Amino acid sequence: MKKSYLISLVVFLALATSCGGGGTPAPSPAGEETPGGAAVATPTLVQIVPTPTPKPPPPTPTPIPTPTPVPAGTEAPTAPPVTEMMVEIPAGEFTMGNDGGDDDEKPAHTVPLEAFEIDMFEVTNADFAKFVEETGHQTEAEKAGESGWRAYAEGKDNHPVVKVTWNDADAYCQWAGKRLPTEAEWEKAARGEEGVIYPWGNEWDPAKANTKESGFRGTVAVGSFAEGASPYGVFDMAGNVWEWMADWYQSYPDSTYQSEYFGEKFKVTRSGGWFQDADLVTTSNRSATVSSAANDDLGFRCAR
Repeated sequence: MKKSYLISLVVFLALATSCGGGGTPAPSPAGEETPGGAAVATPTLVQIVPTPTPKPPPPTPTPIPTPTPVPAGTEAPTAPPVTEMMVEIPAGEFTMGNDGGDDDEKPAHTVPLEAFEIDMFEVTNADFAKFVEETGHQTEAEKAGESGWRAYAEGKDNHPVVKVTWNDADAYCQWAGKRLPTEAEWEKAARGEEGVIYPWGNEWDPAKANTKESGFRGTVAVGSFAEGASPYGVFDMAGNVWEWMADWYQSYPDSTYQSEYFGEKFKVTRSGGWFQDADLVTTSNRSATVSSAANDDLGFRCAR
């Protein structure tokens, strides 16, 4: 009986709906027509919702400057060209030479020196470019039609200038109100009063200088090896580039060693370059170089 009643009720409701009975039609979505084609107004349902009090926008944070990314590589970042940065070396005696070194380094002897200043860094391409711009200087290599310093300077403002002769280096230092250092001054600045073998101490460390073992196969920016600085804080006094001295290559006082290179034929160069082994970049090592040489591992620094 209950099932028959339910069936009858369903049939009755269906007939009532098809005949348009008084029931209220279900609302259609806004703008939609009913199947019969007549638009049916959709009742608008209004819901009253409390309007929240608007909050003031959060303060705009001050932008933080983005640091300049450091290029990947093993070379340490350095400051811009630093021509005027010099280190004062105090007056006093120091031991020059090395009884355990090459023959031209013997004998070790005491040398008194007045106070002086020496460039903290080797003269850079940017420094030399300013000199050329202001004076119109043409290097001896350029006059001879050879590749000059510019061929090695592109994109390397902070690298030491190379392909400069003794005369080119001397001209720059005079323009800057300075001079080339004597080899005694250079050696004291490199080894200090304790007479260390390398600028940083007595043990060889290829991580503290640009030499053959470093693997760069060329110059690096000056000051790249901060841990390799001398006791006085002078940089790159082992490797990177050989450096011109003011002196002619002569024997030391009381030396019995004789060399065909002694005399006013060759200038002294110090430091050793980027392709030298450890035994050629000691603080007492000396080399004889013809003054007209202009090599890709030969530069300079000034003193006053």
